[in-house]
Amino acid sequence: MSTTDRASTNTHHPVVVIGAGQAGLSVSWYLGRAGVDHLVVEAATPVHAWTDKRWDNFTLVTPNWHCRLPGYSYDGPEPDGFMTRDEVVAWLDGWLTTFTPPVRTHTTVTRLARVESGGFELTLVGGVDGNRTEPETITCDQVVVATGGYPLPVVPSFAPAIDSSVVQIHSEEYFNPEQLPEGAVLVVGSGQSGAQIAEDLHLAGRRVHLAIGNAPRVARTYRGRDCMTWLADMGLYDTPTREYPGGKAAQEKTNHYVTGRDGGRDVDLRQFAREGMRLYGTLTDGKDSMLGFAPTLTAALDKADSVYNSICADIDRHIRDNGIDAPPPTRYEAVWAPEADPIELDLQAAGVASIVWAIGYRPDYRWIEASAFDGGGRPMQTRGVTEVPGLSFVGLPWMHTWGSGRFLGIDRDARHIAEHVAAAVGRPRLMVATGT
Repeated sequence: MSTTDRASTNTHHPVVVIGAGQAGLSVSWYLGRAGVDHLVVEAATPVHAWTDKRWDNFTLVTPNWHCRLPGYSYDGPEPDGFMTRDEVVAWLDGWLTTFTPPVRTHTTVTRLARVESGGFELTLVGGVDGNRTEPETITCDQVVVATGGYPLPVVPSFAPAIDSSVVQIHSEEYFNPEQLPEGAVLVVGSGQSGAQIAEDLHLAGRRVHLAIGNAPRVARTYRGRDCMTWLADMGLYDTPTREYPGGKAAQEKTNHYVTGRDGGRDVDLRQFAREGMRLYGTLTDGKDSMLGFAPTLTAALDKADSVYNSICADIDRHIRDNGIDAPPPTRYEAVWAPEADPIELDLQAAGVASIVWAIGYRPDYRWIEASAFDGGGRPMQTRGVTEVPGLSFVGLPWMHTWGSGRFLGIDRDARHIAEHVAAAVGRPRLMVATGT
């Protein structure tokens, strides 16, 4: 793999891809095969998020066989296993040896704007460790934004009012229990990151307090197979967004919590509570040492279990309707329930020395000067293509299907965007096959 430097970069390119994660590089893979001149601009280094923003014991929550990129698929010995962070990094490094995308690293796009004559003007600033170059301008006819759907970590507005002696970090800054000061830890959020970080701390012997939201849960395995393999067979990852059961409401929900750790298993917060983890409902406010919670714990646990059993019931129908031979059905039964929903926590009295915020991210496209966003700042797009001529996105959750934004859906989404872009610059056909 090669990168370009500032001196060799032209001032105009037919296509610029912003972001060299797996989604942006997948678009570049197809554009390269089609002979489309393009530049990929990356603020750090290619696929850096896997090394920079994943904790030490991170594992995929989707089976390894889901890992498919253009011209490259997982072919290791454990297709139904779950790669660790370091294994994912090695797998991606292997992919990057198979082609040579024109990537310009350590360069940030600080402004993207339409120009009257057509196309776009981009302001670039390069540099590492605070040593930034003077801004420069390049232009392009087509631009593909592949910076990720939600780059800004969310922290509640009252966080600064909490006792300053309590260390606060966001989940993307968490790597291992040893980085946190001695004492108990409060994890806020029960999506995939929050639940798994709470488990990581719990298994390390730390006293954990967990504030849970409305995240649902799913069984790791059911009736002899991984649940996500069943769901793939049922077509859930391929169903177009507009046809997905539950509509927009389903797409706004937090992802189901489950883990691939130690070969994969359920994340059962009730069992954690039996083992000493303290659970709370939604965190609503905090000042100094006192935090307040909504009395939602019981309802949140019940709802998560209801979704768990509902997914199992959907799999039961699939098995029955298709005459599949499988072990008999089961249902999850609660192993613990709170006597009452706690509504407050005194951090000092409980010995809580740190907080890990795992309440998600929000979009940030303020650097893009184009009428392509809704009231919540999300791109208005159809399969990544916007109404702004020449402006496309890739790598967004739910961009086309539930699989969008995941390894399983990246190849298909990237090919679609590359075909659209190639046609716009006079290369109407990509003479390559998909990598899946």
